[in-house]
Amino acid sequence: MIRRFRRCGHAPGALAPQDQAVVDEFRAMLAALRSPDPWAPGSGRDVAVRIGPFIERARPRPGDDHGTEMITVALVHPDAPNAAAHRHGHDLGYTGRGWLRCETTEILGAWQPAYTMLTHAAGNFPLPDDVGMDRAHYGVHVEARRPDGSGHTLLRLGPYAQTWLASRDADRLDTELEGKAATAAPGFTRTATTMPFDVSDHESYSDPYENDAVALLAAII
Repeated sequence: MIRRFRRCGHAPGALAPQDQAVVDEFRAMLAALRSPDPWAPGSGRDVAVRIGPFIERARPRPGDDHGTEMITVALVHPDAPNAAAHRHGHDLGYTGRGWLRCETTEILGAWQPAYTMLTHAAGNFPLPDDVGMDRAHYGVHVEARRPDGSGHTLLRLGPYAQTWLASRDADRLDTELEGKAATAAPGFTRTATTMPFDVSDHESYSDPYENDAVALLAAII
């Protein structure tokens, strides 16, 4: 965004008050970039994330922001939550994206209003279709593997809306598998693992919210 600065006619060398405000805003942005406000997993604070050459405001999902490598966020307009910002954000593609998987290495720090001028919204630019973050859906795969890595998948569960729910079911299934180790097929190791939900293969998944994971596993075994 290009600003033209005007000198006050009665004060040679001085900036007009509105231009001085822009200069102060720019200096605050530079200071925020030089010294980001530290963010810690589980703090519940909005974060500043890099999207190409821009910086955007992202809101972590409660209960799913404790990861040290990956958390779940939703992109929000920098002026959220006022109604005008919501309408503007909708026009620019902020809303409707749902929850996204955000690598913590892309987090600059806690969100500060000084970053606003670096957002797509400040330039009235729409967010790109690809913001560099996948949708935050998760799955649980129960697999039977030989020592050489070959084998097959016994059960797929998903999508889960939160990582902790997927991890909970994976732990339940692992406990069940350990209890049935004596009846396991010789030469196979069976484990339950959490992983990203494969949307393109959604028909092979069982809905974990409509079925009991342990009952499904028992039926298969």
